[in-house]
Amino acid sequence: MKHILLVLTVGCLSAGPALAASPKPADSINVLRAVGPEGLGNVQASQAWQQLSAADASALPAILTAMEGANDLALNWLRAAVDSIASRELAAGRKLPVAALEKFVRDTKHHPRARRLAYELIARADSAKAQSLIAGLRDDPSTELRRDAVQLLVNEAAALAKAGKTNDAIPKYQTAIKSARDVDQVEDIAKELKNLGSPVSLPGVFGWLSDWKVVGPFDNKDRAGFEKVFPPEQGIDLNAEYDGLNGKVKWQDFKTTGDYGLVDLNKPIGALKEVTGYAYTEFNSDKARPVELRLGCKNGWKVWLNGKLLFGRDEYHRGMEIDQYRLAGELKPGKNTILVKLTQNEQTEKWTVEWEFQLRITDALGTPIASAKR
Repeated sequence: MKHILLVLTVGCLSAGPALAASPKPADSINVLRAVGPEGLGNVQASQAWQQLSAADASALPAILTAMEGANDLALNWLRAAVDSIASRELAAGRKLPVAALEKFVRDTKHHPRARRLAYELIARADSAKAQSLIAGLRDDPSTELRRDAVQLLVNEAAALAKAGKTNDAIPKYQTAIKSARDVDQVEDIAKELKNLGSPVSLPGVFGWLSDWKVVGPFDNKDRAGFEKVFPPEQGIDLNAEYDGLNGKVKWQDFKTTGDYGLVDLNKPIGALKEVTGYAYTEFNSDKARPVELRLGCKNGWKVWLNGKLLFGRDEYHRGMEIDQYRLAGELKPGKNTILVKLTQNEQTEKWTVEWEFQLRITDALGTPIASAKR
């Protein structure tokens, strides 16, 4: 009888784990996607991450797909799970699902960071396959992948140039700069083309808005000009004469020069402090479309598109870079109006004299959009 009881007891103990089956990867993924700010769901997420990280490589495409629409915290958890699975499987000499990962990369509907991560997994598993894949993504809608594809072409051009095959190198560089969207990469390619005796027009590559009307100065004493509504904000009349800071002011023509499209109000209005100025231009579009107005500026500024205020920042001299601010807007068919308000503060140090901005219109990827012919 004791022997029979012992067998039954062991049987009951061994049945326990089978009843408490490990969560499916989808369940763990759902927990990770639910994590929120201020520690919301972190305890559950930590447990779910451990469970998900124990999954085999076949779960990788599902985890990558889950990155679509996930918040930044969830993205971090999911990426960590991907890295953990891939590192464990590769260290054990097992293969990653390269074919499924390649299919994932080629599907542009997936999250850009997820597609980039899938590509990196392919590179870890099969470098030749990764290089073949990236070569065809030079015009990909994801800058995360496009940059590497462009760089591959740049490397080919550089090798040709080094071998003295200038006539072969130049077309490759020219093709590369058309596809490049990252500012530093564009500048590097432009430098190489210049060195080879085939310079490109950087204003054309970046697509700066170059033809403006400017007016000022108006007051900005005690930095009150940023919020004060001056006449140009009430309606554009290019023939109007306004009461300015030091007398009557009128709109003046201003065309940018140089590679970086700087609208320098010190030139037409004067190198002044505690002042406000305006710049106005028109942009013709052949259709209605969403765009980004990309601004670089170290002064206080506001930007209106077709009379609608897009955004503004009341701060000064904290540095300036290309595409520093990306303002979402909507172009309408035909004429579109753009008004920029630029305020200068009271600081007199040499590094505070700049009173300027640069502006271009692009799609979400950073591809410049040219004004249509009237």
